[in-house]
Amino acid sequence: MSSSHMLDRPAAFRLHPLHRLWRLFPSHARRRAMTRAIALIAPRPERIPPPALHGVAVGGELSRASGLGEGARLMLRGIERLGLPAWPVDVGAPIGGRVVDVATPAGDPPPAGAPLVLHVNAPLLPLALLRLGRGMLRGRRIIGYWAWELPTVPPDWRAGLPFVHEIWVPSRFTATALEALLPGRVRVVPHPLAITPPTAESDRPGFLLPPDVVTVLVSFNLASSFERKNPLAAIGAFRAAFADRNDRLLVIKVGYPDHFPADLARLREAIRGSNNIRLDAGTLSPCRSRALTASADIVLSLHRSEGFGLVPAEAMLLGKPVIATGWSGNMDFMDATCAVPIGYRLVPAHDPRGVYDVPGAEWAEADLDEAVAQLRRLADDPALRAEIGVRARAAAMARLTTEPLAAALRGIGLPVS
Repeated sequence: MSSSHMLDRPAAFRLHPLHRLWRLFPSHARRRAMTRAIALIAPRPERIPPPALHGVAVGGELSRASGLGEGARLMLRGIERLGLPAWPVDVGAPIGGRVVDVATPAGDPPPAGAPLVLHVNAPLLPLALLRLGRGMLRGRRIIGYWAWELPTVPPDWRAGLPFVHEIWVPSRFTATALEALLPGRVRVVPHPLAITPPTAESDRPGFLLPPDVVTVLVSFNLASSFERKNPLAAIGAFRAAFADRNDRLLVIKVGYPDHFPADLARLREAIRGSNNIRLDAGTLSPCRSRALTASADIVLSLHRSEGFGLVPAEAMLLGKPVIATGWSGNMDFMDATCAVPIGYRLVPAHDPRGVYDVPGAEWAEADLDEAVAQLRRLADDPALRAEIGVRARAAAMARLTTEPLAAALRGIGLPVS
């Protein structure tokens, strides 16, 4: 982010005291009420997209440890790698969101004419624009970078449509879901992870991982939906595969553990009595998180759905064999030649938090018998793990380049060679 500085987050962004009152209302009701009310007062962009000039402003949760925040940071690096100026615009965390220790010094705002790509999903986009102010929109093309994890989009996503000229998404899976909202103006722009592939040295001693134990890693964020990430399936598959073998270890790395204590309690209950399953709910820096992935022998994700799949993608770039549900966004960069996709059946999506309770929506239930068999196969064959890891890195390097981003920038009229 060398071309500019992030904008200061004004005090109005820090809404944590309001969050306590906000949480008293049912989740469905508060989401609908907030979306409708803020959409009425939020500033709207010009109806005709202005010409794209100068470079690109990238807005998002730049100070937050989230998938959308990481997507915005990756796009900034990609734009700068392509030789264009990039202006980071931190829109702050959503109500009650946690920020990470990211410096946000004051700096000049992006110049007039620079398009603004906002990594903020449709229901919260009006809030982000309200925070940024009408002046930020004037004379500027507005692009929504949206990530969604189901084939069907909730009705409240329509509230974001008047605030964007087009939509960019991280995967074909998400594009198919959103095309009905804005036909002909949805473009697939995967995260350009390969421009600066994650590098990390294994540190098994530092993570207290014995050298002679095959370690399986499950890594996810509790704020990203417990049901969607489906860690209980991973625990069940590991237990069925290895029982109490002391030469096999499952490490469950959990982010945002204090946001959803009931879900954390479910995890603790699920691993109770298992001496070869470890729950790590501590906070790791991005560097240490990559080191943990580099220290694992297998990365496991039996998710029900992914809009993209940052954890599997980063694991593949680190040369790790990935066992993952063979459905949704991760299948853009993953196949049977470079990973171990697990079969599945589609079932009605149900989310106790309500986020993914969309009428008619389905998501995947991974085949646990197949997952058990593949865990045993890879755990017993270090040569196979190494072979898949080499192919994984090569595939991710080839499929997660800056070219889709370059094509998108050329598509809005910016000079990219």
